[in-house]
Amino acid sequence: MRISDIVTILDAEVLAGSKFLDREIPCAFSCDLISDILKCTAEQTMLLTGLTNPQIIRTAEMIDLLGIVIVRGNFVAQEVIDEADEAGVPLLRTKLTMYESSGRLFAAGLRSCKMKI
Repeated sequence: MRISDIVTILDAEVLAGSKFLDREIPCAFSCDLISDILKCTAEQTMLLTGLTNPQIIRTAEMIDLLGIVIVRGNFVAQEVIDEADEAGVPLLRTKLTMYESSGRLFAAGLRSCKMKI
């Protein structure tokens, strides 16, 4: 699945990384705890989260996330958007809940990522 497909499925807004919309996304992971993100994902993935602090972009860089979807329509500060653009991390925002976003993507064929644990 491509990021452009995710934008459509989630009726998402592209906040950063619009030049990466053709990037292939093999799997997704939903989480609101950075510690779980760091210890659980065993492959490159798209993260669905409600976190909007600058640390989420740094985390994405550390573990090579392919992109981030901010759920629940959470506000994202311009500094976070700028960081995502600089890091080449596509950043999307949807008004849908994490549960509904995950369900829609799963139903459309996007699998869950493999876990380290």
